[in-house]
Amino acid sequence: MTNKPLTPDFIFESSWEVCNKVGGIYTVLSTRAKTLQDVFTDRIVFIGPDFWQDKENPLFAEDKKLWSSWRRSAASEGLSIRIGRWQIPGRPIVVLVDFRPFFAQKNDIYGTLWTNFQVDSLHAYGDYDEASMFSYAAGRVVESYYHAFLGEDKRVIYQAHEWMTGLGALYIKKHVPAIATIFTTHATSIGRSIAGNGKPLYDYLFAYNGNQMADELNMQSKHSIERQTAHNVDCFTTVSDVTARECFELLDKQPDVVLPNGFEMDFVPKGATFVSRRRKARARILQVANALMGTQLGDDTLIIATSGRYEWKNKGIDVYLDALNRLRRDDSLKRDVLALVEVPGWQAGPRQDLQERLSTLNSQLKTQNSKLSTFNSPLSPLPDPICTHNLHEPGADRVTGALHAYGINNHPSSRVKVIFVPCYLDGADGIFNMHYYDLLLGLDLTIYPSYYEPWGYTPLESIAFRVPCLTTTLAGFGLWAEDMKAESLKSKAKSSGSQKSVLDIDGVEVIQRSDYNFNEVSERIAQEILGYSTLTPKEVEVARKAAHALAQKAQWKHFIRHYYQAYDIALRRAAARQEEL
Repeated sequence: MTNKPLTPDFIFESSWEVCNKVGGIYTVLSTRAKTLQDVFTDRIVFIGPDFWQDKENPLFAEDKKLWSSWRRSAASEGLSIRIGRWQIPGRPIVVLVDFRPFFAQKNDIYGTLWTNFQVDSLHAYGDYDEASMFSYAAGRVVESYYHAFLGEDKRVIYQAHEWMTGLGALYIKKHVPAIATIFTTHATSIGRSIAGNGKPLYDYLFAYNGNQMADELNMQSKHSIERQTAHNVDCFTTVSDVTARECFELLDKQPDVVLPNGFEMDFVPKGATFVSRRRKARARILQVANALMGTQLGDDTLIIATSGRYEWKNKGIDVYLDALNRLRRDDSLKRDVLALVEVPGWQAGPRQDLQERLSTLNSQLKTQNSKLSTFNSPLSPLPDPICTHNLHEPGADRVTGALHAYGINNHPSSRVKVIFVPCYLDGADGIFNMHYYDLLLGLDLTIYPSYYEPWGYTPLESIAFRVPCLTTTLAGFGLWAEDMKAESLKSKAKSSGSQKSVLDIDGVEVIQRSDYNFNEVSERIAQEILGYSTLTPKEVEVARKAAHALAQKAQWKHFIRHYYQAYDIALRRAAARQEEL
């Protein structure tokens, strides 16, 4: 076999988040798609679950002429699919599959899975069945297309993302062994569970047994499919060195390749458009804040935020709020700080009273009324206006509970105001009515003090939009940023003879975090925000440029080489397996 790296003729990628925007993997796939589509034009196909048969999916444009003959053939094999284009840069081909018909075969599928790969599905609960039936359906889709159009003379890759697609990867290995399989875990299910259950993960990682912890935390089935997939595919990958160590200890498998998550700068506006949209975002954030709290916060307000999944400890929401409590008690703070908590909770729709105030403002803006309404009292009946949306169970919500416990009630005299935004910022939330990226433009600083973060897209997105951020050493992105900063310092030291960068201001601050230094991290965050609030406009601009410069190094054009390495490994192992048959 040639020593030249092998490249695929065709690539299938399967994920629960294809045309289904629910988490960070969506960003991985959707931002990387164009980079691969430019090389493998219409030879990379994404497979996702079809939840949208009875309603429009804005991310998917069906094309009934595309592969119409195969669609009919697949239907005769019991596959209900829709074929079209993902509405993202590159517009790659997508196959959405209806997995619901396979529930009738669930027990037989699980039985075969146990026989062939010793995957324990006996303890399945929650989303395990739904994800597994999708994964099985995706495997069947690939099998059908392969036999119809490809065959053993083609080099074909099947890449499965997260435990939810493991069953499909194992199905492919059993039934279409000529296809090279790659499994990418973006976070181990058992590692996330250990961290989420308040157990110390990092200091004891070497001592944990993954199978034993799965029994203790009732994670047997998810851990089993993830572990067995990692051990049986041709190439096992993860997204950072942090998670690679976790895989080695908890899955008993060292990843073959680390695939760091990149970003495409196509999403970021430039020039006058950037300035205009940033101004619009800041105006909207302040309008909502002032309407909610009855304040007159001005454009000199320092606007900060954290965002992501509602994982109280893992995402560092707990330490973020604690830091804000420390900051509000610091007499040296001389500037208003508006802190947003943008995590989707169990919300019951936008507050009608807030909508009414915003409607008044919007009407005045449309008529170009130079004198906009101001509100001198917080919205009632809440004595502490901290939430933009109604909550189903406000008494059980951890964010509002913590704010009440700290006594943070957005009193006019407080320099630090906190607003909880418990919804997806999809442009139709009823309050901001702007997309996440559009609002991100209006921020001055972001805080992501993660405890468990295999990579960390939110800080990378932040700096791509020129918003400096703070993260931790427990995030894969944080470690990468530290490495990049160290290289930059070495380069500058060589050119200037100095051991230190000329600039003290950086686009990213990475805080050392461990299992037991919560208070230290909280105090450090408070001091970093305080310090940033004192920067001059010129210093802020330096920090924003530094942030954007670092983001440039994380573009997919730099990271895609790791995928080619994974393709080569998988294809070689698949070829060797075929020779043995």
